[in-house]
Amino acid sequence: MNARARALAVCTAAAALAPRAARADDPPPRDGRDDRHDGTIAVKAAAAAAARGPGDTTYGRIAGDVSFVAGAGVTVAPHGVRAVGDLRVRYIETVGLFADYEEGGVGASMDPRRVVSGGVEIRPLFVARWLNGYEWASPRLDLAFDSIGIALGAFVAQPLGGAFAERPGFQLGLGVEAPIFERAAGPWIGLHGGARWSDVVLGGSPVGGPSDRSLFLSITLSWHAFVGAHVVDAGDRAPR
Repeated sequence: MNARARALAVCTAAAALAPRAARADDPPPRDGRDDRHDGTIAVKAAAAAAARGPGDTTYGRIAGDVSFVAGAGVTVAPHGVRAVGDLRVRYIETVGLFADYEEGGVGASMDPRRVVSGGVEIRPLFVARWLNGYEWASPRLDLAFDSIGIALGAFVAQPLGGAFAERPGFQLGLGVEAPIFERAAGPWIGLHGGARWSDVVLGGSPVGGPSDRSLFLSITLSWHAFVGAHVVDAGDRAPR
């Protein structure tokens, strides 16, 4: 399946959630205006793609419907930095899951020393921008703009002098990434920041330290890979 066919498969799946398009034998509306050719999301996407020509303004993001991200870097937190490993999986670069592991190292005096977090990531800008044909004439700028998203999840932390997972809680984050090359696959630089609140604070108790409430900023270098999991076009068959 070529890139244009994959694009239409993605859009057709989205169109399935839209109201039913009028059929040819449906009567026109009472006001006399015929909306039968207004088009569903799939039709609009096909028209937009044809108008833009053969250039791939997804920059390879529909080469596969599922993307995998693996990265490493540092997390800037109160009293120091922690090393961080970052794993993410996304569907059509729009919604996905993430898991992070942060380690302050043996003998580190920062609080908390260790954090494991995970949750859901939502990046709504890519599909909306692409379907409407809004480009910045710069692949890097388009890709960076489309990467803006929010993350909702949970974490468990090891306070300084405490046991691992002694402080569970909730985290809310905002992220943006920038590709090193002018394509979606390959190396990226990422910034993911936010705030964390422990269950103690959420329960109304006073803040005892950074393990109970803190801000964080992770800076990572990651690799993005795309695979065709055929979540959208599972029923398609390759041409002979």
